[in-house]
Amino acid sequence: MSDHRQSLADLGNIADGAEFTANGAPNDNGVSGNPPTPLREQEIDAYGRAYATGKRKNAIARVWLKPGSGKIVVNGRDQTVYFARPTLRLVINQPFDIAERRDQYDVMCTVVGGGLSGQAGAVKHGIAQALTRYEPSLRTVVKQAGFLTRDPRVVERKKYGKAGARRSFQFSKR
Repeated sequence: MSDHRQSLADLGNIADGAEFTANGAPNDNGVSGNPPTPLREQEIDAYGRAYATGKRKNAIARVWLKPGSGKIVVNGRDQTVYFARPTLRLVINQPFDIAERRDQYDVMCTVVGGGLSGQAGAVKHGIAQALTRYEPSLRTVVKQAGFLTRDPRVVERKKYGKAGARRSFQFSKR
């Protein structure tokens, strides 16, 4: 019997032994004693870091996350130096606040493109992605907060015969 058929047979055996509630969900009344397993596996590199790419507007952030003291380094500089505005630092720390993991992970990231606001959004997106790769059980919390969804809004390109994307040149009657 092939591996594929064997795994299907195992699934059938598991389903036969499981109890279900009235709405069709498995009954987890503590009989099995197993904690709920996440649907995804932990994705860590050889250095014990989780990697993710975050995007916002035209900014792209490459983020590496590992357990630590909460130090965030952006393009070789501390977050307080790179993102001088407190609102931008607040944006970056939102995924940690939602997941209740503030000051538990060190973040090292490189950001290119866009302005500071877009870069802060890209770092936030990357941190949220990396956090779910390091701790897959946090995925539902971070996803419900909307941090895993990439904001698709970008600047519309300039068209020929127009002053900008849609604005016409000034009309001259004479």
